[in-house]
Amino acid sequence: MNLRRLGWALAALALPAHAGTLTESDFFAELPVVLSASRLAQPLARAPAAVTVIDQDMIRASGFRDIPDLFRLVPGFNVAYTRDNTWGMGYHGMADAFSRRMQVLIDGRSVYLPGFGQAPWAYLPLSIEDVERVEVVRGPNAAAYGANSFFGVINIITKTPAQVAGAHASLQAGEQSNGGALLRHGGGSGDFRYRLTLSEQRRDRFDTQPEKTTTRHVDFRGDWQLSTADELSLNLAASRGDWRRGRGDVPDPLEPIHDLDVGNEHVQAKFRRVLDPRTEWSLQFYHIRAHVDDGYVVRDYPLIPGPPPFLVDVPFRLGQTQWREDVEFQMTSAPSESTRLVWGAEARREGVDSPGYFYGKRKRSGALYRMFGNLEWAPAENWVVNGGLMAEHHYYTGLDISPRLAVNYQFSPDHAVRASVGQAYRSPTFFEVDGDVRFFTTSGLLLTQRFAPNSHLEPEKILSREIGYVGHVRPFNLRIDARLFNDKVRRIVGNRDIASGSEENYQSNNLHRADIRGADLQLRWQPHRRFDLILNYARVHIDSNEEDISLSAPRDNYSALGIWRPADGWEASAGVYRVGYMKWLDDGDAAEAYTRVDARLARRWNWQGRATELALVGQNLGGERYTEFRDTNQFDARAYVSLSFDW
Repeated sequence: MNLRRLGWALAALALPAHAGTLTESDFFAELPVVLSASRLAQPLARAPAAVTVIDQDMIRASGFRDIPDLFRLVPGFNVAYTRDNTWGMGYHGMADAFSRRMQVLIDGRSVYLPGFGQAPWAYLPLSIEDVERVEVVRGPNAAAYGANSFFGVINIITKTPAQVAGAHASLQAGEQSNGGALLRHGGGSGDFRYRLTLSEQRRDRFDTQPEKTTTRHVDFRGDWQLSTADELSLNLAASRGDWRRGRGDVPDPLEPIHDLDVGNEHVQAKFRRVLDPRTEWSLQFYHIRAHVDDGYVVRDYPLIPGPPPFLVDVPFRLGQTQWREDVEFQMTSAPSESTRLVWGAEARREGVDSPGYFYGKRKRSGALYRMFGNLEWAPAENWVVNGGLMAEHHYYTGLDISPRLAVNYQFSPDHAVRASVGQAYRSPTFFEVDGDVRFFTTSGLLLTQRFAPNSHLEPEKILSREIGYVGHVRPFNLRIDARLFNDKVRRIVGNRDIASGSEENYQSNNLHRADIRGADLQLRWQPHRRFDLILNYARVHIDSNEEDISLSAPRDNYSALGIWRPADGWEASAGVYRVGYMKWLDDGDAAEAYTRVDARLARRWNWQGRATELALVGQNLGGERYTEFRDTNQFDARAYVSLSFDW
């Protein structure tokens, strides 16, 4: 039995007997079994939360080359490139450059960085070609994954070595100096399989910003079948990037243009043992490290306003290194025919080192401990109750308890409704609590303190209530997932100016509240085996004591992705993405409503025994530029070609 088949067998054993046998096709069906809602493999009709699955067909047809772009296919998500090869993201508002309220997992490993609260999307050592699928939990999920699973969870599941046996190479070239190359080999035999990927990607986002970047990575995964009951998986990966820092149209003497050296590496090991047909346990360890080195810069600082201003030299260095070590134990069992249980514990040590952002205390670290449990109980044939609880002791905020209760009723084989209520927290980052940014002259004279620490910061808190519906209208082969939500968010962290006069001295404080309500809708219609249409719509209303937060989500946004597969290996697809007016928080700007249209045309064939694909992709084909995150980020029409081989 190879690793892939063992994985399907384990998931099948985890389901109760009356749920039927789980097969490999369930994971890749139009509405597959999902793993991310409760840590249990569940059909969507039994899951305690709404989940969007971005599958292989959608990833390929979208034409996207950067993983964050994929979330344009999720109702209620807003995605934008910010600056310095970074991405901003939000779900139902409160979106900023750091995506602080979204948990991001890759094969169960959290990539959320503790120093500033962001996912390092641009220099993750992961290629979009190695992504098997993405599960996005739409709504708080701290009961399963703890603090920072605040508005949702993104779980990226990569391809196993058994899925990519053989060699694969791809090349991309296009406008705006965008291009890339990838080489992957999957091999091994018997009880051992491996996957090795080498990649280089080049980007130049906007004409107005000098931000050409080159990012390279290597990614190795090995899977061992140690016995009929035991398996071990090991993943080693590293990335390095040579980037240029961008700048707005109005020069800021404290915002230079210069090179950035970035890197990200991790090691992850996971052991799994099946004790009996109803019970298994796993033990996982991972270490991650991410760093940005922006050099040592001397710039002019206006000590006395002009004109002409009196300028002095100000040296500063705002690089940082962030890291985490984490060990997690998880046990899954079925105590009875009507119940399934997953529980476990986790210990984590994480920290940040940055002399520029933490004056006088450059290295900060802390320990985090968790215990969690999720119970699925089927008291009757058509009823399912999901209860979950996370107890978490955080180094800043102490003990936080995050519960969730969901009740699902399947009133026919193809239709189910869900009601749930849950609570979640977002722990403050190291910078929000201990950030201390000061600027000195070359002679050591203090000019200004831009950011001050606050040791009394409390975690943000959300109480979420929702009603959901999942259905399959078989006569039309139409899948429906709808969600009504009402979220009460309290103790929102914002920056308060605590200085007097013209100086700017900021400090994080629990300043704001927000009531967020609205609806999500996603449809997948397949009237013919050669045609797919995926539609997403979200309507959001935010009531907050802070105007920018009230405007931080579009009132309406939608997306549509159509895929047509005529004969002879051809595939044509088109995506339409409509985003209403919104305000990006912190250092973002107001963004006017826009409609973006992308298209892709591809052909697959066999050439000298090699499976070959040639694709042409056009992005923003409507002809008008639109603004992303900042007024200076103008995204215009562009195109690229892609050529790939498998052998």
